[in-house]
Amino acid sequence: MTNADENSTRAEQTGHRQARALIKRAGVRADTNQDQHFLVDDRVLDRLPSHATEAGIDCSHVLEIGPGAGVLTDRLLAVADKVTAVERDKRFAEFLRREFSDEIEAGKLTLIEGDALDVELPTDVTASISNLPYSVSSELSFRLLPRDIPLILMFQKEFAERMAAEPATDEYGRLSVTAGHYADIEVVESVPKSAFSPPPQVESAIVRAMPRTPEYEVPDDEFFLNFVTAVFTQRRKTMRNAVRNTAHISHLGDPKAVVAAADEELMSMRAGKVTPAQFAELATLAYEVGNPDV
Repeated sequence: MTNADENSTRAEQTGHRQARALIKRAGVRADTNQDQHFLVDDRVLDRLPSHATEAGIDCSHVLEIGPGAGVLTDRLLAVADKVTAVERDKRFAEFLRREFSDEIEAGKLTLIEGDALDVELPTDVTASISNLPYSVSSELSFRLLPRDIPLILMFQKEFAERMAAEPATDEYGRLSVTAGHYADIEVVESVPKSAFSPPPQVESAIVRAMPRTPEYEVPDDEFFLNFVTAVFTQRRKTMRNAVRNTAHISHLGDPKAVVAAADEELMSMRAGKVTPAQFAELATLAYEVGNPDV
């Protein structure tokens, strides 16, 4: 039995719409120049919502970004009281209105047509479960993370591993600290290239992000995130030099004052070994002694 046959049989058994059939009905060819790779493995699609339900995540109102032909939307409607889907491709938006007309009429599905980076997102969603376009995964992630809701998101595997990385590992970096500022990040499943059509050039992974309050405090979230981003642009240099050299990015008015006031041992470390709590401590100091607006 081929994978397509297995998917078709599974779809019949579960009552879900079969992914390849949905995409065929939509009549839209994947444009790899626009980062379009359709998730067609019904087994992966079935598991995506389960990564939320098995963790006890409230799925009463789920936000989906980039539904495409609705292959994941169909699964979300089975576990959620309500789904809001944001789709920027007019062709897919028109298809979704036809294919899911009953669900839309019943108030189960709300379709927002537009770019998820620009449109106003609903404020009452309880979770987001999405297969994000990889080209804008970082921008979309940091639009979702501050909303303080659980996230089940598909990413390029390398991106996912960097989100979840621990200090002093090769993958640890700016993304690890800034994403971890908002949530506990866990890679819950690897997804092979063969799960997509056409197959992308990279492996994928599903991340579960559970919102939390960090164990440290910072005086200002935006300043902290900018400070971390700035220092990691020179991750091979000591923190002493990185702070001095990146004041134009972090907007420090007096980086020398920060270096002089900071712990000598911390200033001798490199960013890749500095823990989030240590970054918070240093950012707080920088905000107090090196920030011209304070």
